[in-house]
Amino acid sequence: MFSLGGFSRGGEYESKTWDVLIIGAGPAGFTAAVYAARFGLETIIISKDLGGNMALTDIIENYPGFPEGISGPELTNRMHEQVKKLGVEVIFDEVERIDPAECAYYEGPCKFRVRTANGKEYKAKTIIIAVGAAPRKLRVPGEEELTGKGVSYCATCDGPLFKGKRVIVVGGGNTALQEALYLKSIGVDVTLVHRRREFRADKILQDRFRESGIPAVLDTVVTEIKGKGKVEGVRLKNRVTGEEREMPVDGVFIFIGYEPKTDFVKHLGITDEYGYIPADMYMRTKVPGIFAAGDITNVFKQIAVAVGQGAIAANSAKEFLNEWKEKNGE
Repeated sequence: MFSLGGFSRGGEYESKTWDVLIIGAGPAGFTAAVYAARFGLETIIISKDLGGNMALTDIIENYPGFPEGISGPELTNRMHEQVKKLGVEVIFDEVERIDPAECAYYEGPCKFRVRTANGKEYKAKTIIIAVGAAPRKLRVPGEEELTGKGVSYCATCDGPLFKGKRVIVVGGGNTALQEALYLKSIGVDVTLVHRRREFRADKILQDRFRESGIPAVLDTVVTEIKGKGKVEGVRLKNRVTGEEREMPVDGVFIFIGYEPKTDFVKHLGITDEYGYIPADMYMRTKVPGIFAAGDITNVFKQIAVAVGQGAIAANSAKEFLNEWKEKNGE
């Protein structure tokens, strides 16, 4: 059991107990909502924003049904419209803590209490965590101070501000190459900086990148981002030779992976040493009634995977509730 001090009460949504409360409105969360609603379960989503990393992607080319590709914002809008038609509302807020209320974990569905940054409290019989992961930072001098002043983690958001200017993209995976290609397509002078000799991106993207003529500085890391009030340059170090040099740039776009956003559930003991939430094949976590789906589970980070996991999580939540009802003769 957990202490429940500090929760606020009141409001139509706060006064009821939801069958399924979904945290996160990315592809996993949206899909879980579609399935849960179609199962006839009272469902709500709480999320800071819509789409997660999907909404920040310029073009998605590997999601089935869209052979010519679809923009991340457009796919986000379509998913959102679908859950709205099913009667599922998205509450724009950030979850700060989850606590089971007045029940032991293995005695059936607890009325989980969910506290948000806006001081609200929601109750639910089951919870699906689908918050995804946030862009990983370089953690070098100048990065924090110049974030939003030339340092960016979203080319779709900030790229148009750098037309005709010189920037670097840091990374060597799918996202880094995709965003470098996007930046060049809108008239940005872009160079890619990657800490390894080989890229980790899909072959089709590597081929497209090489055909683009975008210069790549390999075996190299950024050790400092320089500038007063805005990005003016970077300091680079070759990992093989140890040579250091400075490069004048107007912007730094960082795509080096993601970190889980799970501080709000670490007290439940469901995260691993890296902060991800391990889940079994049914998307069950260590706490009965709490499920996880999408990038937060630290599997192959793809929209198609997140969608599949969201569907499984919703079905598992339904089965969990049905089993408890049968056990108690409801």
